[in-house]
Amino acid sequence: MMNHLYNPLLGGLLIGLAAAIYLITSGRVVGISGMLAQSLFNKNKRLPLIFLLGLIIGGSAYGILTQQTTPFPEIRSPWLMILSGLLVGYGTRLGNGCTSGHGVCGLARLSPRSIVATATFISCAIITVLLTH
Repeated sequence: MMNHLYNPLLGGLLIGLAAAIYLITSGRVVGISGMLAQSLFNKNKRLPLIFLLGLIIGGSAYGILTQQTTPFPEIRSPWLMILSGLLVGYGTRLGNGCTSGHGVCGLARLSPRSIVATATFISCAIITVLLTH
């Protein structure tokens, strides 16, 4: 039971530490959509790719070491998933960042744009949950 209390705290501390290390080493704030764009379209940028691979490897290793399983939702249409991914990508470019960039790094820097963006993300998430449940 205690792990359920400490895991989110430890995870948050590790995310903050990773964001700080990335800022120190690259001079840029962490934002997953921006890092993905850099990795895909700028072949000279290896640090974002290493960071993204670390997210995948670290999350996978944690799941294996703690023997956690995540049930998959019902199967969706591949075209619907592709369209959804493209719309999310477009939205992050339109909003000048994703939830990780605005929520983790933008709020830590007290960026007014990130405060508004994060409040918008959270409000839309709450409304969506209320409407769907």
